[in-house]
Amino acid sequence: MARFSSHEDRDTLEREMPYEARGLPKTIYEFLSQTADRFPDRPAISFQLLSGPKDHATTLTWADLRERVTETANMLRKLGVGPTDTVAYLLPNSIETPVVLLAGATAGIVNPINPLLDSEQIAAILRETRAKVLVTLRAFPKTDVAQKAAEAVANAPGVTHVVEIDLNRHLRGLKRFIVPLIRPRMKVRHKAKVLNFEAATSAEKHTRLDFDDPQQDRIAAYFHTGGTTGMPKVAQHKYSGMIYNGWLGGTLLFDETDVLMCPLPMFHVFAAYPVLMSCVASGAHVVMPTPAGYRGEGVFDNFWKLIERWQATFLITVPTAISALMQRPVNADVSSLKTAISGSAPLPIELYNRFKSATGVEIAEGYGLTEATCLVSCNPVDGLKKVGSVGVPLPYTHVRILNHDDAGKAHECPPDVVGEICVANPGVFPGSTYTEADKNHHLFAEDIYLRTGDLGRLDPDGYLWITGRAKDLIIRGGHNIDPAEIEEAMLSHPAVAFAGAIGQPDSFAGELPCVYVELVAGAKTTEADLLDHARDHIHERAAIPKHVEILPELPKTAVGKIFKPDLRRMAIRRVYDAALEGTGAHVAEVVEDKKRGLVARLGRDGKVDEAEVKRRLGEFTRPWEWA
Repeated sequence: MARFSSHEDRDTLEREMPYEARGLPKTIYEFLSQTADRFPDRPAISFQLLSGPKDHATTLTWADLRERVTETANMLRKLGVGPTDTVAYLLPNSIETPVVLLAGATAGIVNPINPLLDSEQIAAILRETRAKVLVTLRAFPKTDVAQKAAEAVANAPGVTHVVEIDLNRHLRGLKRFIVPLIRPRMKVRHKAKVLNFEAATSAEKHTRLDFDDPQQDRIAAYFHTGGTTGMPKVAQHKYSGMIYNGWLGGTLLFDETDVLMCPLPMFHVFAAYPVLMSCVASGAHVVMPTPAGYRGEGVFDNFWKLIERWQATFLITVPTAISALMQRPVNADVSSLKTAISGSAPLPIELYNRFKSATGVEIAEGYGLTEATCLVSCNPVDGLKKVGSVGVPLPYTHVRILNHDDAGKAHECPPDVVGEICVANPGVFPGSTYTEADKNHHLFAEDIYLRTGDLGRLDPDGYLWITGRAKDLIIRGGHNIDPAEIEEAMLSHPAVAFAGAIGQPDSFAGELPCVYVELVAGAKTTEADLLDHARDHIHERAAIPKHVEILPELPKTAVGKIFKPDLRRMAIRRVYDAALEGTGAHVAEVVEDKKRGLVARLGRDGKVDEAEVKRRLGEFTRPWEWA
């Protein structure tokens, strides 16, 4: 394993040879086959349907995994999926999910879809990616995935086959017999042919592919990105980018003796690439607890016992999960853990310190994005970790901090000056990042550096610091306020578990900072107390929030990021309702419009003074319309 403790180590690795000369596999199937040949009998993937430390688990060895991927790819090819056709999957985590991911990318183009989206958005993604086959769940208690899938397929006429996975095979004892009796009934009709996954795959050859696997690079995955509102953008990933992510993990982090505890969803790039592909590269073992991962029933309560059960060496996590874990005692032997790897959102220093003192384990924070097939940088596992930074750009990844002038010309920022993070590496697909051609305009600097939309700086030691999203900036009367400054101040209050700062509409300044917080379980405080805390801990007067609100729970995405569009909706409704008082109108809903962003739709409470409504809301910059 190559040493990676500083940017000098990275440079040494790059100087050995150009990346193209490393002789890496060209396809995912070849990548998997090399590891199955090296470690046929070692465990590859384990899955627990239930979260208890003694509950039944299903494990595939590397030889088993290759057999399952082979028969699944053969089945997909038989259903008409060629190298340019799309296989979508709408699945929680299960032993079959990584099989479908690898087989879908072998037979055609795999398209993982977030099961938390609503059926209209799922249908829109199926249409956008022209999916032919959808792999999803058979109806099962306590989940609506099958129902959503049926509704989506009814609105996506291009889908010819739906292949259903039955989670009941992972149950043991009485529960296995009860599920068929209480299985939800499917009410939605569609025209696609429905197949049983086990029956359809086991009928196929598992010793070799029935079709050619040409040794050349191609688009092999579509991952949707962006919020859970409107039509998400779809990023295209090539074999070379997927394998690059795996090569990084297998070269710098993991070997065949490592066990990665991964409660993150396999429809997200973090789990699919830095985790799964790194295991494919190294022969390491990935463990998935429950279909819902961190959100699964009992997962947080049993977490440390699961680490002990599986002798996990690496914990794959996100800041929101770390915060939840720190609200529970470390009640098991976690001495097998070497490091926790955190991504998806900036890690507050307070949280890092709390985790390290409770577990004795350090957190290496990294940075990646769907548009770059994930990995960009990581704090060295063996070297200096600068807490709060996202570490050193990885081998063969070149990061520049650029500011674009009004003419669109890029200017390089000196060390410690904030600008837009721009990235070139083997995972970046210049000119074709998204399936929709229009979305690729102005996305690249000098035609090769992906403009991430993230703001950051490189310090004099070459460590990358993210300072905010370009689109998340709060712009108060032309003055830019970084929401991270407000959030960090709020998180330093002992009662606060999570904080999300946004700009709320203001008739005078355009936007004013406001912050929503979620409290630590059992903690008590008041909004007035939190506002006093903000005044004491935020040094920039303009950044002190004008509104602080405690919510029972902040809205979060499937990977635990605080979902700011929902907070913006709440703020627009609150501010506009206050402005509309006495006019007979109120905000009925706040909807996402592709061109105008969030739009307030107004309802009537009887007789409405329309001229007064127009006058009052005309003072705000945000759009509105009558419902």
